[in-house]
Amino acid sequence: MPLALLALAIGAFGIGTTEFVIMGLLPEVAGDFGVSIPAAGLLVTGYALGVVIGAPLMTVLGTKVPRKRMLMLLMGLFIAGNLLSAVAPTFAVMLIGRVVASLAHGAFFGIGSVVAAELVAPEKKAGAIAMMFTGLTVANVVGVPLGTLIGQNIGWRVTFGIVAALGVVGLAGIAKLVPEMPRPQGVHVRHELAAFKNAQVLLAMAMTVLGFGGVFAAITYIAPMMTHIAGFTDGSVTWLLVLFGLGMVGGNLIGGKFADRALMPMLYVSLGGLAVVLALFTLTAHNKIAAAVTIALIGALGFATVPPLQKRVLDQAHGAPTLASAVNIGAFNLGNALSAWLGGIVIAAGFGYTAPNWVGAALAAAALVLAVLSAALERRDGTGSAVVAAATPTAQRTPVHH
Repeated sequence: MPLALLALAIGAFGIGTTEFVIMGLLPEVAGDFGVSIPAAGLLVTGYALGVVIGAPLMTVLGTKVPRKRMLMLLMGLFIAGNLLSAVAPTFAVMLIGRVVASLAHGAFFGIGSVVAAELVAPEKKAGAIAMMFTGLTVANVVGVPLGTLIGQNIGWRVTFGIVAALGVVGLAGIAKLVPEMPRPQGVHVRHELAAFKNAQVLLAMAMTVLGFGGVFAAITYIAPMMTHIAGFTDGSVTWLLVLFGLGMVGGNLIGGKFADRALMPMLYVSLGGLAVVLALFTLTAHNKIAAAVTIALIGALGFATVPPLQKRVLDQAHGAPTLASAVNIGAFNLGNALSAWLGGIVIAAGFGYTAPNWVGAALAAAALVLAVLSAALERRDGTGSAVVAAATPTAQRTPVHH
């Protein structure tokens, strides 16, 4: 794997850390600014919405810029947003900082996925995408717990300052290691938008929303579920989230490896397994050991869907994949927001803290149905992988060597 993938993974690590670390620091931030916890929750919601809006917006703005330069500009935006959060004098300024940082998120992963895929041979594309996303998964094992610990003991502003510094390292890595890639000739915004006329692209994005939404239906409410139902202490939640992160790392690498061999079967197994495990979580949540094992499995099965889904979008949006790839990252965040909202509804309705697991199981099962439907349509239309490969421009199938 080219060293350039390491630079992309470092950027992904910083982005993953800043996205999730705020959840563990809400009490500290709320206390400093004198706002309620629900009000401080806007820092999570604002970031997610910024990703959904920023992914297509920044990608469209970047269509006239070479991909390497655009990745560097996005890391600059990320650094600026986190620095603004670190020094914010008021809550409103911090919210602006969060939104500024989030604008880089979707486009970085979207353009980064395209760049990662172009750095390697065609049969290694999903593995290359998975390597970049490893930065995001490792952030949940190392970055988030460490950032939370620093924020709780030294100060949350220090955490965001460190995240900004990570962005500087990522920016330097991209400048040094990612090869120059000329902007694809003849690709305009209208070509990128044309990908959304493809039913297969839309089905892949719907699978992303529902499949990954299934994961966050359960994980959003992991703290009350584990403390009230399983009997864990508040302090144990951090380590349970580390288990979830370890599962994500393993699932991401496995998903990348097998998606290059058999993409759709990998999706069937991961989405089907996720639906079953989430349904079982309503039972295993009552036992500490069983709950811990289940949390790791949810992370593994959930993130095993990421490389195949991202590659599926790249394959189906052949010729103009950048915008579709970035919008698919927004779809992950849309799934997070949707599932967290649905999980909150069933808890508020009095069904208990394990009820979101049923919501997650239903969402994952719906994603599996869409995967089967997508494959059936592909067989009917005769648009298999060979056709996709044939339709893919030569420039996109040729790896960049250095």
